[in-house]
Amino acid sequence: MRRHAALALAPLALVSLALVSLAAAAFQDAPRARFDAMLEVGRYADAEALARTGGATMRTALGDVLVLRGRLGEADSVYRAAIAARGAEERGARVGLAELIARRGDRAAAARLASALIAERERGPAGWTARDEIALGRAYLLVSGGDPDAVRSALRAFDRASEQDAALIDGALRASDLFLEKFVAPEARKGYEGVLATHKGNARATLGLARVMQFTDDGDALGTARAALKANPSLVPAELFIARLHLEAERGDSAQAAARRALAVDPSAMDAWATLGAVAWLAGDSASWRSARAEAERLSTSPATFYETLADAASRQRRYADAARFSAQALALDPLSVPALGALGTNELRAGEMARGRARIERAFAIDPFNLWHKNTLDLLDVLDSFPVVDQGRFRFVVPRKEEGVLLPYLAPLLEEAYAKLAARYDYRPPAPIRLEIFDRHADFSVRTMGLTGLGALGVSFGRLLAMDAPSARGPGSFNWGSTAWHELTHTFTLGLSDHRVPRWFSEGVSVLEERRARPGWGAQATPQYVAALKAKALRPVSLLNEGFVRPRNPHEVILSYYHASLVAEMIEGEFGPAALPAMLRAWRDGLTTPAVVQRVLRLDEPTLDARFDAWVQARFRAEDVTEQPEGDAALEPLMREVAARERAGDDAGLVTALERVIWVWPYEPGVHVKLAEAAARSGDPARALRERRVVLALGPSDVLAARVELARAMLGAGDRAGARREVLGVLEQAPTYEKAQMLLLELRRPAPDGGGRE
Repeated sequence: MRRHAALALAPLALVSLALVSLAAAAFQDAPRARFDAMLEVGRYADAEALARTGGATMRTALGDVLVLRGRLGEADSVYRAAIAARGAEERGARVGLAELIARRGDRAAAARLASALIAERERGPAGWTARDEIALGRAYLLVSGGDPDAVRSALRAFDRASEQDAALIDGALRASDLFLEKFVAPEARKGYEGVLATHKGNARATLGLARVMQFTDDGDALGTARAALKANPSLVPAELFIARLHLEAERGDSAQAAARRALAVDPSAMDAWATLGAVAWLAGDSASWRSARAEAERLSTSPATFYETLADAASRQRRYADAARFSAQALALDPLSVPALGALGTNELRAGEMARGRARIERAFAIDPFNLWHKNTLDLLDVLDSFPVVDQGRFRFVVPRKEEGVLLPYLAPLLEEAYAKLAARYDYRPPAPIRLEIFDRHADFSVRTMGLTGLGALGVSFGRLLAMDAPSARGPGSFNWGSTAWHELTHTFTLGLSDHRVPRWFSEGVSVLEERRARPGWGAQATPQYVAALKAKALRPVSLLNEGFVRPRNPHEVILSYYHASLVAEMIEGEFGPAALPAMLRAWRDGLTTPAVVQRVLRLDEPTLDARFDAWVQARFRAEDVTEQPEGDAALEPLMREVAARERAGDDAGLVTALERVIWVWPYEPGVHVKLAEAAARSGDPARALRERRVVLALGPSDVLAARVELARAMLGAGDRAGARREVLGVLEQAPTYEKAQMLLLELRRPAPDGGGRE
């Protein structure tokens, strides 16, 4: 039941900006227009000087540029003077002061100031300028707390500003920012592109497009953000956006550099201090971490944003327990923080704490009903509530009812086998139960993973919680679901052994390597495309391999990076011994950086490892003949050709193997299971034959009674005469004259071969 209705921002038409250039030309001599032009290109010092010469009419503008330069105390005084003078843009000064007060942590006082401005506008619009309307929109956002009416009122105010003054693009930009914040990416893109159509290269609009690209995972977000910085080298939000992208790529040095560039412009940028804190925490630099936290506490009595950023960074580094801890700290400072509630709930759900996680997400969604992540997650939890929960061995399976009898007979023993082999190889045993959620709708799996639909992956591991598509979610021959499950369980070992500190490339590489070891044909294989990329030097060196996963340069780089990383793991194990991989995982667990891990375990520096691997892989593929083949043995057609050939040859042992390969690709064809049951019985494998007869029945055959009789016959073959008799009697209750059941019952009444007498 999809009962969680997300509120949508009514797509209020953004005002056409076709006349912006003409309108702007008429105001080129006005000091405020010149001031705005200086801000647009990052000439903040010149803008401040101009505002200081403008007297009372430019006080609000002076306060605005002081805020951009991080001089918040001076800005506070200037805004108060502008308010006292009740001059031009006094309303802008009032909302600017309210925003400063909110930044210092006094949200109640800020809301009182903003509410007074809103009440004034509600008494009548007479005399309200376009800049006043923008101030009004900002005031609504200060008091909104997620309230949908306040958010829509803010959007209407920004649109009215654009209607009144087409040259004032701040209204269109703020409306676009609001659309993106509320997950309406198409309208946001339209707004930014509208600004760029008349203000070519505008830095804020360009940055907005970069944020849309990052949100939709479509386009060069980093390159576009750099273009915004080129247009305005002082654009602090662009530096912070770039810092975030570097953090996601696990490039702490680059993230730190971007944050420091932001602080050089605006020393009060909370997000910059939070980024420095995150980098320091991830690197284990406690002194720098404490310094960044102290700066955040100096800037605000309630620096929830600082901990929200830390939680986000920890989560992106797969350190989910730490992310939950930071989110809880943010909530202690701001109980209404939607990002903190959402992050804490999400990470509790990743830990399998389903009731607690749901309660957090429910609370976050109640505060901000525009949030699609939270709406989708709540819908998904409703779906999960309808799935059976099956405990088998070390695993807890949460699976659609119709899939349970088809998938678990294969998946449960496969994962027990994988667990045993991985535990022996890595000398580590993750605590049970390990939870595996299986989704028959890819959109549900995608939401479980990232909150939105559209994820291209097949499975994900959060440690002791795994999620993956059922084969039915993708269609026949789309992927090998056994190989996928083995891959994700391997992450449970690499994440657990490293205390979730392993770099993405290493964890993925080990998982793909373990897939290849699991069964012939499983896991990523060498392809002509890979060899061509290798020869063209189009693949990343080991030291930059993470970039291939989080910042691909072309549509093929991610999938090629999986195989490339697996070869790094293979080379390390082959040249440094089987203990090298687990030793590296333990070194990351001890808090070492990747260069330090490489030095400790391999006795190499990163450049030497890069060169050594390049020589190894180039030599390997000079000698290796590579032909095109499907990854994970997942193409049905050649598999079925092998089945037919084995049948013609009367090779039952080979037929069993071939049919098992088919099932790991597409387990929903009853005829395949019938053939496998028959071949297994002929080969003297009654347990396999019994399993297959059970699966045939789970698939809902057209002739259920015949399938039940064959199941009873398989039970007899496996030595379960009592079970076989119960099954036959059940058939005869429904169809007393069914001859096949009668004949089998007579057979069951004969003495057992071991002399056990009649049943």
